[in-house]
Amino acid sequence: MSIEPQPLVRFAAWFAEAKASEPEPTAMSLATVGADGQPSVRIVLLKDVDARGFVLYTNLESRKGREALAHPQVALCFHWKSLERQVRVEGRVERVGDAEADAYFASRPRLSQIGAWASEQSRPLDSREALEARVKAFEARFPETVPRPPHWSGLRVVPHRIEFWSARPGRLHERHVYRRPDAQTPGWDVQTLYP
Repeated sequence: MSIEPQPLVRFAAWFAEAKASEPEPTAMSLATVGADGQPSVRIVLLKDVDARGFVLYTNLESRKGREALAHPQVALCFHWKSLERQVRVEGRVERVGDAEADAYFASRPRLSQIGAWASEQSRPLDSREALEARVKAFEARFPETVPRPPHWSGLRVVPHRIEFWSARPGRLHERHVYRRPDAQTPGWDVQTLYP
């Protein structure tokens, strides 16, 4: 059996299958590291994927935003349980362009747009009422169009390593890893790994 030479083409095929079988196919773990070397992982949602990489959106002042921008080597992991598959991605974070972030922000529901302004993500919150008051204040400030906050944007993970894992009987799983030799090389090296 031949192995697809382009990992993002392979990802697109697997992602299409996941969309047909998984309750939340865009869910992925994002691992970052802090200034003290402490890793941190959380579930986020994939909002776009193309030849450049994997895109998520966040408050850049949140813990994940601060860590990803300060230490841009991150990792992603998709787990599609019904398909018994995982995709692991390692790469470098870069911010998406303002036009791309503006277009995505404009597509979000109004309450999500207001929430991007109201939430001081990852900071201490005195009470739920304080958050609700901030929501009301921003609803009043933006009665019609809600602009994208300057602290809210997209992060693109530009991959240099992508591993595809498929479960097999007896834990003799199938693993293929793609590595980009360097940023200037357009192609990928692919290897099969022991389970």
